[in-house]
This record gives sequence, structure tokens and C-alpha cells, in this order.
Amino acid sequence: MNYTNDQTEYMVEEYTRKPSRITVDRLAKELDKSPKSIIGKLSREGVYRRSVYKTKTGETPVTKTELVEELAYALEVDPGVLAGLEKAPKQVLKILKGVATGSEL
Repeated sequence: MNYTNDQTEYMVEEYTRKPSRITVDRLAKELDKSPKSIIGKLSREGVYRRSVYKTKTGETPVTKTELVEELAYALEVDPGVLAGLEKAPKQVLKILKGVATGSEL
């Protein structure tokens, strides 16, 4: 889909002023384009910022496998030694990692 220079300037200005999905949806409606097309154009213009997923507690999500690897690193052991530990509850893994790194919860 082609955009005129005026449309591009308008999109960049509007999105830069208020970078959100609501702005993308509004621009799509105003310019009679799909939200995906608007996001693509804003990305090519170097202004689109993807929203970052956060957990309910506001943390960046970490997998259990990543927690086990971090725990292994803190204990200075090969992650293979801790095989199967990723099946433990995530909160337990966080506690173990905290104890191992000295930053208990």
C-alpha cells in the first residue's frame, strides 16, 4: 500500500506524539488502511515501538528454563546438572535463584 508524503508525515507526527495501539487503530481508520499496514509503515519510518509484555506483577516474563540456567550460573555448575528442575514451581525457582545470588525475595 502506498502512502503520500503528507500521510507519512501525519502518521509519524501523530504516533510520535502518542505512541500507542489506540493511535495506530485511529490512523488506520482515518487513512482507510489496515492497522498492520500502519504498523509496517511506522516501522519503516523508524518510529514504531512494540509494546513490551509484562506479567501481572509488572515484571518482564522469564521462563523456568531461563531461571534454571541463571541458577546454574549463580551456583557455578553446568545447567545439565540441574536437569529436571525446570518442572518445579516458578516461585520456588525464583527463591532458589535469590538464595544462590544473595538477593533473596
